[in-house]
Amino acid sequence: MADKTTLDAYEACIGIETHVQLNTQTKIFCSCPNKVVKTPNVNICPICTGYPGVLPVVNKDIVQAAILMGLATSSRIDLNSIFARKHYFYPDLPKNFQITQADRPICSEGIVTITDEAGNTKNIRLVRIHMEEDAGKNMHSPTTNESFVDLNRTGTPLLEIVSYPDISSATEARAYLKELRNIVLHLAIGTGNMEDGALRADTNISVRKKGEKKLGTKVELKNINSFKFVADAIEYEIKRQVTALEQGQPIQQETRSWDQHGKQTIVMRSKEEAADYRYFHEPDLPTVHITQDFIEQAQKKLPELPQQRLARYLKQDLSFYEATILIDDLALALYFDKAYTQAQSKTLINWVLRDVIGYLNEQKITLEQFKITPEHLAELIQLIDNKTINTSVAQEIFEQAAQTGSSPKKLVQEQGLTQINNQQELETIVAQVIAQYPNQVTAYKNGNQKLFGFFVGQAMKETKGRANPQLINEILNKLLR
Repeated sequence: MADKTTLDAYEACIGIETHVQLNTQTKIFCSCPNKVVKTPNVNICPICTGYPGVLPVVNKDIVQAAILMGLATSSRIDLNSIFARKHYFYPDLPKNFQITQADRPICSEGIVTITDEAGNTKNIRLVRIHMEEDAGKNMHSPTTNESFVDLNRTGTPLLEIVSYPDISSATEARAYLKELRNIVLHLAIGTGNMEDGALRADTNISVRKKGEKKLGTKVELKNINSFKFVADAIEYEIKRQVTALEQGQPIQQETRSWDQHGKQTIVMRSKEEAADYRYFHEPDLPTVHITQDFIEQAQKKLPELPQQRLARYLKQDLSFYEATILIDDLALALYFDKAYTQAQSKTLINWVLRDVIGYLNEQKITLEQFKITPEHLAELIQLIDNKTINTSVAQEIFEQAAQTGSSPKKLVQEQGLTQINNQQELETIVAQVIAQYPNQVTAYKNGNQKLFGFFVGQAMKETKGRANPQLINEILNKLLR
């Protein structure tokens, strides 16, 4: 593979076609429930399975979701968009065509902004956002050489989001896909889960020498189901293409998949030329007319978007790393925001990222099952910040509250765990500890500095963990001179 110096002489041009499954109650053109069903071929009707003579009807919620996505990406929204038939022949496509949008998509020329750790932003331009139906699913037996078709997924509503080849690295591609997913989650129009296919990305990659204007031959990567694997596949593919060009080998236009075990892309099929899908206007569906009032109503429903949330968190003195962890987990972000209204403290984010996430992972539960409410976590943070309890006691209270759902303040009062901040009282306790361990005192004064922690531990033990640790340290430093 090409070395770093060789790679630096080239640039990658990456465009991504992303399919987002929408979470509407019903499918795009019929009244079948829009949900995952394990039993094959039960969530179907004559419309979504393409029986002759049936008439599709556009789900209004799909149009609204598309407009929300368009507004969130500053896209131009076409007031008169048209559905088309895209013809291809596959066992999981019962009509032998897919209803989609071709030359008149609902949204076009938008942008998705990505931000790196240094705070630098880059706009990835969008060619279009359009509405379409999903196909069914082919299943292949590994033992009997048989194939089966499950049509439950046919008619599932999709938004296809197509970017220009503005992405130049695996890191940017991953950031772009995560930003799209976060927009989908903030708009509440889908789950954005790559693992179950609710967000699918087909990545087109080409490389060229820096300074060249013409794009290189593109290779498509398909069927990759995680952000990490997409990034890994892009990194490998860039190196593979540069290596081939340096060796005088032409790049073949083809579709490849990612072999995560072999850590390489492998050929699925060649693409000698663009497929002829024979698009034409869908005669069974009228033009989608959108009023300005409908767009304005959708605009009012726009929530705070990921980039806006990021800017707010940075103003709240969160680091970029802390902010992105919250933004990538909307439920956690909403939990933090509720707690922050009552405890505007830097201590809060530390407890959310360390203790809350740690407890959830350890117990294998979700935030919905977590018994500490945002209000109770804020209460705990206030107890720490105003020095009512120390960190050691706070950890104990956190565990108790997580198990019982009780108020931290109530638990502290019931168990008499308030922090001892009385200087005179603590000096008496520390003096007694020092008197009990004359040999350790001599060793400490002779240079064994590690014994300082021993004295701290003994003092905390005497106070059952309730002493102010800072005061204990100060008193020990004074008495052990």
